[in-house]
Amino acid sequence: MANRVVVTGLGVISPIGTGVRNFWDKLCQGQSGIEEITAFDVNEFTVTRGGEIKDFNPVEFLANTHANKIARTSQLAVAAAQMAKDDAKLTSFTDKARVGVCIGTTMGNQSVLEDDHDSRINNNPNTVPPSIFAHPGSYLSASVSKHLEAEGPSMTIPTACAAGNYAIGQGSEWIQSGAADMVFVGGSDGISRSCFALFHRLGAMAPDICQPFDKNRKGMIVSEGAGVLVLENLDTALKRGAHIYAELLGYGLACDAHHPTAPHPEGLGAHIAMNNALKDAKVEKEQISYISAHGTGTHANDLTESKGLQSLFGSLLDQIPTSSIKSMLGHTMGAASAIEAVSCVLSIKHQILPPTINYSTPDPECITNVIPNKSIDRSVHTVLSNSFAFGGNICSILLGEIANVE
Repeated sequence: MANRVVVTGLGVISPIGTGVRNFWDKLCQGQSGIEEITAFDVNEFTVTRGGEIKDFNPVEFLANTHANKIARTSQLAVAAAQMAKDDAKLTSFTDKARVGVCIGTTMGNQSVLEDDHDSRINNNPNTVPPSIFAHPGSYLSASVSKHLEAEGPSMTIPTACAAGNYAIGQGSEWIQSGAADMVFVGGSDGISRSCFALFHRLGAMAPDICQPFDKNRKGMIVSEGAGVLVLENLDTALKRGAHIYAELLGYGLACDAHHPTAPHPEGLGAHIAMNNALKDAKVEKEQISYISAHGTGTHANDLTESKGLQSLFGSLLDQIPTSSIKSMLGHTMGAASAIEAVSCVLSIKHQILPPTINYSTPDPECITNVIPNKSIDRSVHTVLSNSFAFGGNICSILLGEIANVE
């Protein structure tokens, strides 16, 4: 039998708060982290709001010299990983070669190139930012591995907005196969002018608020953040007396390959990924307590995700509460599904479901059992969390209460 995979540590940095407790409290209170962008000049854009992290100082996690050598996305990833390590009460590793790292991202350390570009057009052609050598995507996971002194497999996954869930799935494979005993998994993306401009040019951005599944939704909000989970072999976790939050029951992948940016109009990929996740976890549809939706707030995404859910669950869907925390955080790109996984684990721990804020007018074409504006107390046993990305890349994961432990 494959090794069972459990979650023993959490770390999160988001526009509504840094640290698990702060993040969870703000999430349950339905607080929004969307404000005017300050990281770069937005005067040339018609949209000027986004989700920025205002309470993050990398020097709290990294020495000054090292913090200056890695860019913001790597800084966020390292900090979230350190939080997860502390939360898992890990002071050292018994065997560093058995500890892996898998981090997902959309833009990587794109800010390095943007800073270099700005320096050059401001007549400083010979000034090279210290972090320029850490721009390649591989440096994202490598920075985390170096900081943790983890010597097992290390991988950066660039599958855009689904990358966090992809990383969680890959990390679980390493543990199940015996390649690692513990893997730090998640996603990270610092806010980027390039990313902001991309979604602006696509006409996909809302001017002020994100309203997933609402009839009057106007688009998504570009944001930043990082989420990291410690995945661990159940036997290893039990042996060291670890606190176990939840079990990663399974995951499913799909690529509908319909369009470079638009989802399949009937939610084909969503259906396949969710169904694959259920099969992998050996979980029946009737066992799902809660759905953490990708729910970006764009017309196309929310509609096609709804169609995928409706085709898979049928009338059962009306009984399953669903929410999108992007209504509060905005879209943190490659970090989104990792942060959502942290939220799902906390829902299982606290038996509370976070809301979808800004939800007032149901869209009859979309899912309608949306948790509106306030968190609710609910028995939470098994959670389905969805993530979609450009190119039709989709990954769904299933998390559940730990059971049958001898």
